[in-house]
Amino acid sequence: AAQIDQWIDWSCVMKPGQALPALLKHLDAFLASRSFLVGDALTLADLAIWGTLAAMPLWEQKLKKDKALGSLVKWYDAMSALPELSAVKPKKQAGGKGKGEKGEGGSFDINLVGAEKGKVVTRFPPEPSGYLHIGHAKACLLNQYFAKHYEGKMLLRFDDTNPSKEKDEFVENIMHDLKSLEVFPDKTSYTSDHFPAMLKLAEGMIKLGHLYADDTPKEQMREERMDGIESARRNRSVEENLRLFEEMKKASEEGQKHCMRVKLDMKHPNKALRDPVCFRCNLTPHHRTGTTYKVYPTYDFACPFVDSFEGVTHALRTNEYHDRDAQFQWILKLQQEVMPELPNVHIWEFSRLNFVNTVMSKRKLQWFVDTGKVSSWTDPRFPTVQGLLRRGMTVKALREFILLQGASRNTTFQEWDKIWTMNKKINDPVVGRHTAVVSQKMVPIHLSNGPASAEVETVPRHKKNPAAGKKSLTKTNKIWMDQEDAKAIKKGEEVTLMHWGNCIIDDISLDAATGDVTSMQGTLNLEGDFRKTQKFTWLADIPDNTDLELVYYEHIITKKKLEEGDNIEDLVTPNSKREVTAIGCPNCRNLQKGEIIQLERKGYFIVDRPFLNAKSPIVLNSIPDK
Repeated sequence: AAQIDQWIDWSCVMKPGQALPALLKHLDAFLASRSFLVGDALTLADLAIWGTLAAMPLWEQKLKKDKALGSLVKWYDAMSALPELSAVKPKKQAGGKGKGEKGEGGSFDINLVGAEKGKVVTRFPPEPSGYLHIGHAKACLLNQYFAKHYEGKMLLRFDDTNPSKEKDEFVENIMHDLKSLEVFPDKTSYTSDHFPAMLKLAEGMIKLGHLYADDTPKEQMREERMDGIESARRNRSVEENLRLFEEMKKASEEGQKHCMRVKLDMKHPNKALRDPVCFRCNLTPHHRTGTTYKVYPTYDFACPFVDSFEGVTHALRTNEYHDRDAQFQWILKLQQEVMPELPNVHIWEFSRLNFVNTVMSKRKLQWFVDTGKVSSWTDPRFPTVQGLLRRGMTVKALREFILLQGASRNTTFQEWDKIWTMNKKINDPVVGRHTAVVSQKMVPIHLSNGPASAEVETVPRHKKNPAAGKKSLTKTNKIWMDQEDAKAIKKGEEVTLMHWGNCIIDDISLDAATGDVTSMQGTLNLEGDFRKTQKFTWLADIPDNTDLELVYYEHIITKKKLEEGDNIEDLVTPNSKREVTAIGCPNCRNLQKGEIIQLERKGYFIVDRPFLNAKSPIVLNSIPDK
């Protein structure tokens, strides 16, 4: 993992400039006897370096032709020919980037079948039954990417065909998340917009003998579909099916006993083609249409119709739907018999984005919310977009990681460390630095020659990034230090107080019962050599210090990969949230909600709750950095 991270670091600095030729020569020498950068198989290290080169016009136009880089060119061509990358090519922009235009870095382009410039229409069809998670983010970003590349359009359509699960809350938050992800659809619609058309379509399909009403008990129907046994209701007359469909629309006692099924092939080895249900009764008021309708189309029936009707040319779907792709096309073909004007739709599969120790099922995520295992759908332990952003994930890191995956069909379980490492590389050069000391057993240090009254100076929040602004640094003759740090110091040792100078620890007082440090005496030696000393953070003892609550999160489940049949209740991580009280420098009072900072020697944090008053601590969520 460390080697992979090192190459990811390289990919971040491989930019046109004076240092690039030397970097490429070193890379060429390294690859002289290797097929892959790390180990004997393709890793994120290869993808990062290959993607950086592929997105660099200077590489394709000039540097790749340098004979002195033979090993690097050979490796690059070999990578380009791998099955994982052979269908992928870097995005090219005619005439280069315009003013203010940003490259997408690791984004890739797939040659979509039947795609024409200016005519491609993709769609992102979330069901408003939960918040968007990182898997949905991959789907919407890929749809956006392909639409932009082919100079086409991307539609947002809420697949609201199940009123029992759907809420306006979810619609509003999906819209919010798409805005956060910088995804702006060309048009927004709802499947429910098309309910009248689909009811009329169903009647036409019944008249052609393609749909039939079935009151077979649910469990029996499931067994018959598994065994390839035709329903006893399959050959009902058109007139009877039309009558029963009317009863379903009225939600009469007889109608509620029935569903409508589409007549495909009950003997087909692909069980998705064994007469799937296409309409069901549901008396729950719909979040948009209220009680207007009592019968609703299923996703299997609605999706092909609405995709075609709205002009979608390419439906991008995760490969978990593979068995239902044939069903999509067959149902659409039957629908076209009633409405010949419906165009065909191309389907492109890509792999679902999975992460270890992570729950992606909305039903299971809802269980965590309902049982109080988490605070809400935005809990920082959740893989939802809002949960990840609340934990400190940047939109830039999220976008770059997803686009780096491309539209591969290979299903994998990703480790979280890679995306958090990318996130750290974005945050580290820019975020402000602050100081905090853990409250429990914090240690006072009395400096014999320290300033008797507080001395305040203005210093940069980030020494290498002036844009981060300024902060105040207060020095007094009494300062505070973490217990853990104090235990690492020996009597008589010279240490460095960060951003101040050296200090000789003259005396250390201990608690005889616990061995904890209770206080220390020191003498400043500001001219001392800091090259070989231990470095420690500290806080001046002043009344303006502010209370902090540092929150650390763990994975929400203990098992890396969930399997069918797993009981989620048995896999919940106990105590996955840990809170640590601390005191922070007065500058922390100026922090804004959502601002990311580094607490020096403690890591990166995001402000979950800013300063409100002296009785309410600032809440900082710890951001993983690997």
